[in-house]
Amino acid sequence: MADIVVVFHSGYGHTQRVAQAVADGAQAVLLQIDGDGKLPAGGWEMLAAADAIIFGAPTYMGGASWQFKRFADASSKVWFAEGWRDKLFAGFTNSAAMNGDKYATITYLWTLAMQHHGMWISQGLMPSNNKAATRESLNYVGGYGGLMTTSPTDASPGEMSKGDLETARAFGERVATVASRWASSKS
Repeated sequence: MADIVVVFHSGYGHTQRVAQAVADGAQAVLLQIDGDGKLPAGGWEMLAAADAIIFGAPTYMGGASWQFKRFADASSKVWFAEGWRDKLFAGFTNSAAMNGDKYATITYLWTLAMQHHGMWISQGLMPSNNKAATRESLNYVGGYGGLMTTSPTDASPGEMSKGDLETARAFGERVATVASRWASSKS
């Protein structure tokens, strides 16, 4: 089994709930970026040892939270040493609106992975885009490049869509499957 780390920032608890569902699906370790944009002790070492890194950030005002960006900027030391070359990466985001310019955040996460010379894992699910689809359907938001979830501004983390959380678990399972294949092909 591959070592997978979900590194994420959550401002209000919604992105943390998505991160947990992704981690459950991937059998991954959670690594939370704090309110100052920093990792806990040993965090950089966890990421260095991982076979796959899943980035997670809320989308605020059309992009990742500043705390996630601070972490990303700090990863330039790893970038300089090519420490994450050929690792697998994936990403997810949550925002209040159904669209909410989430794709800008996914693109940012993808770009960060590409700068680290990584390999990107897509969502891997067809969207639920027929008349029978509901908010509880898998991939209702319709992400391809990464996982996108939606939490209304007046909803608590406990009120998140079960469909989004099931999509998050399925996304984690996909990352784990791809990471296991990748790890076995390298040996």
